[in-house]
Amino acid sequence: MEVKLHTARTLVGRLRGAAAVRDSGATAAAVAELRRASKDDPEVRTPLADSGAVPYLASQLTSPSTSASAEDAAAALLNISISAREQLMSTPGILDALAAAMRAEEYAAAHHAAATVASLLCVDAYRPIVGAKRPLLAALVTLLRGSGRGTRATKDALKALFGVALYPLNRATLVELGAVRALFALVMTDGRTGIVEDATAVVAQVAGCAESLGAFAGVSGVRILVDLVEPGGAATGRSRENAASALLNLVMAGGQRAVAQVLAVGGAEEAVRELAEDGAASPRGKAKAGSLLRALQAGAAVVKRQREHRFADFLNGLVQSDPYFSSPASATTHDDGSRVTLG
Repeated sequence: MEVKLHTARTLVGRLRGAAAVRDSGATAAAVAELRRASKDDPEVRTPLADSGAVPYLASQLTSPSTSASAEDAAAALLNISISAREQLMSTPGILDALAAAMRAEEYAAAHHAAATVASLLCVDAYRPIVGAKRPLLAALVTLLRGSGRGTRATKDALKALFGVALYPLNRATLVELGAVRALFALVMTDGRTGIVEDATAVVAQVAGCAESLGAFAGVSGVRILVDLVEPGGAATGRSRENAASALLNLVMAGGQRAVAQVLAVGGAEEAVRELAEDGAASPRGKAKAGSLLRALQAGAAVVKRQREHRFADFLNGLVQSDPYFSSPASATTHDDGSRVTLG
């Protein structure tokens, strides 16, 4: 390990020296060397972080460096994050630097930065910290909308957003930032199977907050999810099961209002029942569909009772307000009282 530490200190020293004299060429070369070392030798990653590499790499994401240098810096941070997440998260400004990289025009740096965020979110304790950085979350959502971004950047952004949404208090923030519309746009228009699967997985998590109900309504989200749950509606079984999970989370978070919205979609209950009884579905998917089906049936029963009560109240109101209106039970009495007796 002493050899690794010596190597790390040497590499970081070169970067520190080049940055000190503002030699952009030497800085870029040092960053590229750090990227190669962190990729080829997993055992040098933690020593690199311990030797102070992270602040210098992060500075390359916010300084007017070349696109190649920014890409190398973001990739090196991603490699280091696999083994030294705590050192990254304890570096002041690291999340702001990653957000800046995702907002930049450089595609490769953006997807490495998004992947680094996803890596950090593997630690449960970091999810509320990352979720408190609205500019970073906004940058992730923007990556979903970028038509010029490639598959890698989109998938990395989706993985990061999934990690963010695993912390319940982050979900409302994602809704506020327009994540629901961006996610459903991918589901409806992106033909890449892996993208749709990952997008529906994030949708399922975001659905688990009360604020999502209105956002889903704004993009016909419930209708889209029901269509995916229907046999043949989704390209893969995973997307179908994710859609069922999303509807279940929506109902659990939104209560009777959410149940009513799902039931308002024709064939929703039958589609969910078919998934629950589908022998080809995974045990998890069938369990989610079964729970959703029971919730919809219970909700339908509540709606039925409410309608019956409202109708009964309506009839009682008529009886009280109209002296000529009589209930069937009192009709005989009125009829008998109005008969004319013949002599």
